[in-house]
Amino acid sequence: MKFRKKIMITAVLFLVVNMLIATQYAITKVGYEYVIVHPSDANIRYIGSDNTTGGRVLRMVGSNTTGTLKIALGNWSTGTNKIYSAAFGIVNEEDVPVSITHINVSSADYSYMQIWLHGNREANANSNLTDPTSVFMFNNGTVINTSDTIAWTLAAGDNNPNTMCSNVSNRTIYRINTTWDNTSHVRYSLNNTIAYGIGMMGRTANNASDYVWVQIGIDIPASVNSSGMYMGDIWIHYTASTQL
Repeated sequence: MKFRKKIMITAVLFLVVNMLIATQYAITKVGYEYVIVHPSDANIRYIGSDNTTGGRVLRMVGSNTTGTLKIALGNWSTGTNKIYSAAFGIVNEEDVPVSITHINVSSADYSYMQIWLHGNREANANSNLTDPTSVFMFNNGTVINTSDTIAWTLAAGDNNPNTMCSNVSNRTIYRINTTWDNTSHVRYSLNNTIAYGIGMMGRTANNASDYVWVQIGIDIPASVNSSGMYMGDIWIHYTASTQL
């Protein structure tokens, strides 16, 4: 009888322990949403400025709403060095500052391309004397700024794709319109107000600019690998704090 009692007690203890450690399952749900928009209207958006044959350097390929962006750099011969000081602009519309860490180019061949970030759309960024805001990013296959660096930090935006701001301390006084280009199907600006990133020239998150210009240079040597079309993709890498 005592033996049976011990077995019963052991069985009860076994059941209790298993009830305590049993996995619990539940089903619930949470909704989500996002909107696919034109690249000139996105949270981190791209705008045109400089012109080349056929319109803006920056232009849409394919449908105006579902296509992709490209930069068309024209037709050039060997031994040519061509600079577009404002090939395109990057505008932050996020509620937090966004930093650009590095830029790389993927291509099946040599790109003969150089890329800078800078604040003065009129100036040649290949020298800090002509533009003190200049940051050299890419040099024909070599990434200058690496993934563990911060090249430029854009101030927080205001989710308004119609404007950008040179000094976010006052979005009315320092507002710059980004007008729609019906030929290249992108927004653009020709405004020459100099942009300053956070940490540059004493600017902080409270008074920096929410945009930056991208200068593209093509430096074609006298002897090239091959003639014909050169094409690829420019990859711009970002990081941002999620804290407001």
